[in-house]
Amino acid sequence: MFASLGALLAAFKLPDLRRRLLFVIGAFAVFVAGLHIPAAHIDRQAMENLMQQGGNLLGLFNVFSGGAFKQFSVFAMGIMPYINASIIFQLLTIASVRVQQWAREGEAGRRKISQYTRYLTMVLGLVQATGMIVMFERTGILTFTHWAQMIPVAITLTAGTAFLMWLGEQITDKGIGNGVSLIIFAGIAASLPPDVQLTWVRMREGVHDWYNVAFLVVIFVGTIMGIIYVQQGQRKIPIQHAKRVVGQRIYGGTSTYLPLRVNTAGVIPIIFAISVSLFPQTIAQFLSQALPDAWRDTVTNIVQMSSPGGSVWGAGIYFMLVIFFTYFYTAVTFNVPEVADNMKKTGSYIPGIRPGKPTQEYLDRVMTRITFAGALFLGIVALMQYYVGPITGVRSFQLVGGTSLLIVVGVALETMQQVEAHLVMRHYEGFIK
Repeated sequence: MFASLGALLAAFKLPDLRRRLLFVIGAFAVFVAGLHIPAAHIDRQAMENLMQQGGNLLGLFNVFSGGAFKQFSVFAMGIMPYINASIIFQLLTIASVRVQQWAREGEAGRRKISQYTRYLTMVLGLVQATGMIVMFERTGILTFTHWAQMIPVAITLTAGTAFLMWLGEQITDKGIGNGVSLIIFAGIAASLPPDVQLTWVRMREGVHDWYNVAFLVVIFVGTIMGIIYVQQGQRKIPIQHAKRVVGQRIYGGTSTYLPLRVNTAGVIPIIFAISVSLFPQTIAQFLSQALPDAWRDTVTNIVQMSSPGGSVWGAGIYFMLVIFFTYFYTAVTFNVPEVADNMKKTGSYIPGIRPGKPTQEYLDRVMTRITFAGALFLGIVALMQYYVGPITGVRSFQLVGGTSLLIVVGVALETMQQVEAHLVMRHYEGFIK
């Protein structure tokens, strides 16, 4: 922890890094300011009642939007439509030959995929905004004198998502870290101070016993330690480099290692899983308001049963989604055949393993095993947020476990690693000069 703080202080001493960090801080300030810009035609009291009755689904959606959903601000939909669009194109890299060709075209192909991802984000955002407005209008949260008044509100919400998408890309280009992950991090962190204050007030009023809050703090700290341990965990594969004779000098022959992370995918599987889990439930809950009463109860029960905290089946589906996306994203980011082929071309090998196909099979077997351990951990942590509250009796603190805490800790670790990488790069540049 102190090493990370030292790296952060050292980064502020370098003009380029200081500029990047200040850009990220400025982007966070813009995001927080946008959380408090309300959309039109909203009934605050009716919205408060809906949030109290919405259960885990709306509460989690509100946490990911930084409280913008509850306030129905211009950022009410958050960055989720963009994440859903990214998931679709990630899946298309496997299912579509054309998208696979784009992915192999290098920078030009990535720009093309990014462009179509933005278009799909706008479509998904408009559909989600329309469904949200229809639901809120039928429940009396939004009041319109004419249906045409819905159009500016839908455009405003879609534009808010488009702005967050643009802001995330700017953070990635001009700041430090993954912009989309940092936007989600900022949204979750923005809800932390109100939760702490509410928990403290309820404990002083006697609503929560002090030992329940203490138990909550122990779980909170223990979960953070576990997340850091797994996120930093590595399996080091020994690598032997072959000797090469160039002129009168001998190069190579050294021993290094290939670090395979236990959780190569980072926080992305959790983000993908919660997006997939929230999107159909959100659409079903919105559309249920337009259904007859006979069908509405059935749809509501299905939505409740499919929620991770609503039933064992919902928790199981969510758990399997986390495991699936952990393996899927690991396969996308760590190309085992390419790594084995590069080792063969450079004359490197794993002691006791022949280069080529045997090396590929060995690496694939090791990655499958350690990824399984990481996926299980992610699945358990993801489900904690639905069960820690009932166990401790303290439901006012949403960051105690699960998705939110994993994203906050994971994004913070990844961002600090990038800061340290920039520091190391500049240190070596200065040494060369």
